Amino acid sequence: MKRILVTATIVLITCVGAKANAFHLNPALKGSPLNMPTYGETTIPIGHHKYCLKYSDRCSLPLGDSRIRVTSELWNKIVRVNERINQEIKPLTDREIYGVDERWEYPKQVGDCEDYALLKRKQLNYAGIPLGALLMTVARDADGGGHAVLTVVTDRGDFILDNVENRVLPWQEAELTYLKRQSSRDSRRWESLQPN
Repeated sequence: MKRILVTATIVLITCVGAKANAFHLNPALKGSPLNMPTYGETTIPIGHHKYCLKYSDRCSLPLGDSRIRVTSELWNKIVRVNERINQEIKPLTDREIYGVDERWEYPKQVGDCEDYALLKRKQLNYAGIPLGALLMTVARDADGGGHAVLTVVTDRGDFILDNVENRVLPWQEAELTYLKRQSSRDSRRWESLQPN
């Protein structure tokens, strides 16, 4: 049990403490397709499950299109939302904020990685991007720690919005090992990003 708690603590600290300069071209993904391949349904992250139990209305919203067409106006909105939220929200762990290991919430002043991603998803949806193209995504960072980002699915590929990187990167260029993400058809279901 002690080992599990230590591992969970390391994962949570990594989520908010990753270095902004740790991201660069991920050589393991060179030559990958524009959009992330998915490998069938998988388990829901516990934090997202609890979030949907608490806010069932938020997890029941219509998803709309599962891919958007990128225009210069839309791209500028995506970049601005990513930068603004990264600057406005200060990183803290769920343990520091709420006294628990995992809690998904819209941040007001502080938050950890999934909180940033939730807020970006909400604000981009308000800006006109359908929820089906804004997918919460769970990964491991360059140091192997747990991390969450927002994936924007477009006609030019999947792009990553991260709280430790102000640039919006193609999914192949973020030094992340992708584990799972929300389904574009049902926000309460998740799909594996790892081949079996």
